[in-house]
Amino acid sequence: MVGITNKIMLAEMRRQQKLSQDIVDGQTAISSGITLNKPSDDPLAWVQVSDVGRAQAQQAAWAANVSYGTTRASNAEANLSEIDSLLTRAQELATSARNGSLNDTSRAAIVEELTTIKATIGELVDQKDYQGVSVFDDQQSVLVPLSRGLNLAVVGTKQDVAEGIDVNGTSMSINDILDQTIAAVQSNDDSAIAASVEAVQSAQSHIAVEQAKQGVRGDRLETIGNRLTDVSTDLTERRADLESTDLQNVISRLQANLLQLDAAQSAFARINQQTLFDLIK
Repeated sequence: MVGITNKIMLAEMRRQQKLSQDIVDGQTAISSGITLNKPSDDPLAWVQVSDVGRAQAQQAAWAANVSYGTTRASNAEANLSEIDSLLTRAQELATSARNGSLNDTSRAAIVEELTTIKATIGELVDQKDYQGVSVFDDQQSVLVPLSRGLNLAVVGTKQDVAEGIDVNGTSMSINDILDQTIAAVQSNDDSAIAASVEAVQSAQSHIAVEQAKQGVRGDRLETIGNRLTDVSTDLTERRADLESTDLQNVISRLQANLLQLDAAQSAFARINQQTLFDLIK
């Protein structure tokens, strides 16, 4: 008889512990707004939340790549704009050198500035960011994964930017063109200077094309980034729907559990006040 009574008491204690835990879970759900904390709460919803979580992690990785690509694309665009400005200045200097009244000092000043322009453009082409990543790729553009099955070249190569410029059927680099311009100014040969001005204009046209290409890359990155943001928002809303608390339902269950626990504790207290002789009557 005593053994049976002990089993009943232990079972009742476990039931009250379960009610207490349910009450704590209900209070936590109300305060946090989340009811789905473990698989047993809702197995199907738990699986769906796990799937959504994996999708969110993948979206976050792609979004980070878009941010990385956008930074590189912006740096490349800024450098191309600076190169274009420097080439415009080179054209102005070469054109001014055709003035037959220039003295040797003025001509030397033009050569010095053209030399500085050449060095600066070289630095812009070879520049690296604070992480040591080149603004422009070398030989081949690096493909950045931005979505499932989508890898995008976010910048052009150094060779795309500074080489392969068509000057009257001859392929030249920006360095070649500026060397030719410097030599023409130093020689004070008007026909050579005129030819160098045309070559610099060809370099400007080439850079304009590269700027257009970089602009297309930047636009694609922006479009992809916006799409990823939309998907991320949808996933967040879906997860919130699965995890969120139905306040009315949770409060009703909490109140019922509180009443059950209070009644059970009162009954348990009365039972514990009885003696062994009371129980075996």
